Amino acid sequence: MKKTPVFLDSLVTNMLRLRAICPFSWRVFQFRPISCEPLIIQMNKCTDEEQIFDFIERNKAILSEKQVGCAFDMLWKLQKQKTSLLKNVEYVRDHPQFLTLHNLATNKFKLMNDDTLVNVLYVTQQFAGEAHDPLVEALVTEAWRRLERFDIKLLSEFSSCLADQRLYFSPLMGKIADIVHRNLETTQDLSSLSVLMVNISSLISRHFQQQLVNKTELLFDTIDSSEVNVAKSIAKFLRNVRYRYQPLLERCNNVFLSNVDHLDLDSISKILSVYKFLQFNSFEFIIMAKKKLTEMIPLCNHPASFVKLFVALGPIAGPEEKKQLKSAMLLMPEDLTGEQALAVLGAMGDMESRNARLIKRVTSVLHKHLDSYKPLELLKITQELTFLHFQRKEFFAKLRELLLSYLKNSFIPTEVSVLVRAISLLPSPHLDEVGISRIEAVLPQCDLNNLSSFATSVLKWIWHDDMYLDNITVKQLKLLQKLDHYGRQRLQHGNSLDLLWKELKSLKGNTFPESLLEEMIATLQHFMDDINYINVGEIASFISSTDYLSTLLLDRIASVAVQQIEKIHPFTIPAIIRPFSVLNYDPPQRDEFLGTCVQRLNSYLGILDPFILVFLGFSLATLEYFPEDLLKTIFNIKFLARLDSQLESIGGMDGAQQQIYKMLAEVLGGINCVKASVLTPYYYKVDFECILDKRKKPLPYGSHNIALGQLPEMPWESNIEIVGSRLPPGAERIALEFLESKALCRNIPHMKGKPAMKKRHLEILGYRVIQISQFEWNSMALSTKDARMDYLRERIFGEVKSCL
Repeated sequence: MKKTPVFLDSLVTNMLRLRAICPFSWRVFQFRPISCEPLIIQMNKCTDEEQIFDFIERNKAILSEKQVGCAFDMLWKLQKQKTSLLKNVEYVRDHPQFLTLHNLATNKFKLMNDDTLVNVLYVTQQFAGEAHDPLVEALVTEAWRRLERFDIKLLSEFSSCLADQRLYFSPLMGKIADIVHRNLETTQDLSSLSVLMVNISSLISRHFQQQLVNKTELLFDTIDSSEVNVAKSIAKFLRNVRYRYQPLLERCNNVFLSNVDHLDLDSISKILSVYKFLQFNSFEFIIMAKKKLTEMIPLCNHPASFVKLFVALGPIAGPEEKKQLKSAMLLMPEDLTGEQALAVLGAMGDMESRNARLIKRVTSVLHKHLDSYKPLELLKITQELTFLHFQRKEFFAKLRELLLSYLKNSFIPTEVSVLVRAISLLPSPHLDEVGISRIEAVLPQCDLNNLSSFATSVLKWIWHDDMYLDNITVKQLKLLQKLDHYGRQRLQHGNSLDLLWKELKSLKGNTFPESLLEEMIATLQHFMDDINYINVGEIASFISSTDYLSTLLLDRIASVAVQQIEKIHPFTIPAIIRPFSVLNYDPPQRDEFLGTCVQRLNSYLGILDPFILVFLGFSLATLEYFPEDLLKTIFNIKFLARLDSQLESIGGMDGAQQQIYKMLAEVLGGINCVKASVLTPYYYKVDFECILDKRKKPLPYGSHNIALGQLPEMPWESNIEIVGSRLPPGAERIALEFLESKALCRNIPHMKGKPAMKKRHLEILGYRVIQISQFEWNSMALSTKDARMDYLRERIFGEVKSCL
């Protein structure tokens, strides 16, 4: 037997003597390792949770705050290494030794350094079971106390912990926003800054928002092209603040394109969602995403992952892929959750899929979970089912009952407007007096968004009652007057363009209440000196959608473009030109304005999205402006190869067109003397066409000109044909165009750019063009059939031939 060395015997003897002489000191100064490093090394060697929990049980009496932090870190690292199916968060959370670790952290958190404190907070939140964990509250309070000394990386991590608790509007998040603002100039870490931007986005002013965007542009080149997460955070920030800033989106998109092979389903799904929300088009990314997602169809067997795939791929899929997705969804053995059913319904709306079996399956799940949905989700359900022509009465009855019960107990303006909007979409949109009183109660607190939504809903309700019940109550009309009053008040009391724009930018101009439109334009004119290179693109886009011709605003936009062109990003130029095209307006400095804009764009034509470039060409064509460099770029073989050109399907005539077709046939002497839905050589669709000889006598078409080579069963059947045959000497080809109300500006009878350009082009093709507005056709002067027949004769033949 090997003897113990003498020096070890002596050491043990001396320790025992010391313990006997000083028992108190032994208890107070218990033996601890000289360094905590060995215990951390032991923890790092653990390969599963049980080993860590055994380690905690053995060493709980001597664990330091650093070792406690290490134990939390190891537990979360093990979770991250597992797939979603193998994660066992509940098992870890409910383990007795996790409670021990939790208690140790509660006792030692004040001794932790800043990094350990924030990391323990993050991990605790991932495992937290209680809504209000005392440890989480204590850690947040301690972090708040230390906040000013956090570096930007730690600040971003802490802000994410607050975001996980939905504390976006808390004073603490406001404090973080203030720190970011004060240190923005010296910040160089875009990775951390991008996370902070997302988390503080609900609290920042428009000016601060622009500062963050400018800083992001400056720092973008400092990140590696593989930093997908940074690009995702930047795109998410732009979505949160509703800022479709093309330059940054393009740069983020380039990062996604260069890393598309490494993007997983979750990343592609989130990127497509941001692009859809911001209406950002990237043809290249959609093609690549479509290819990668299609390859995942046979691999996604779990309901959660397949639903995510269905939602991401469905709206961009081709017919074959859509068929595969719907078949796979119907074959899924498990029932969907309420959240999954809602996501699938939204995707079906985007796909315009009215598959009866799939709708039945999804709505059965929705019906089961209807009580658990929030008002905004109920609105989405109502919108999608209405769009998909779903007509189950018992479902809508329950939905209506639920919406009304929410409405009776709601006092938040946005929530009330959401509920009223959903009710207005139901088959029976009538509101009772309780509903009306609820709207009236929140009106003083409403912003323009809410007021516009209420006005649209009430008008639908009035239209329904007038159409089906022949009853418009005084209360309905008074409610409209109140909406008008509060809307005007809101517009007149606005004291800055920034505040006004915050409310207007989420609205679509063509849905703004007619009674307030003029007041809104007047308010914008009042602040038009504040239009500058930063906001000119957004405001121009909004004006395009209003259909309201304000020469003062358009002249200001043109002036800003000319004077501040060097500060305007080239990708903003198409949006600036658009209202002049849509509203068919030439500013006083037309040539200088268009020339300056096109010159700014010239060096970027090769990298501009093909669809945007084509729309730019279209906008300039309506203004009769044809820059050589743009035309060369568009009419280039390589560029045309990038376009996914598809002819839009041509539909049949509506009821009004059928009526006009019959009248034209009478006026011209028979259905063989008029053609409907004619396509010209350049694929313009003409509502009706006829030919007069040199004596102004109608020339009949042969039966071969009827669609499909057969005489239509009804005289108004679709009769689409591309024309191009030569006419007899002296004959003229006449195109009759019936213009909808949207072909004219809303405030004056001024023709917009698209129909004006179409008239010019048809005249170049040899047509005499007769354009008849909806207002004129439906006026009192043309209220009888005889009056309309006389009117058509006068426009076609140039003289009145009354049939009286």
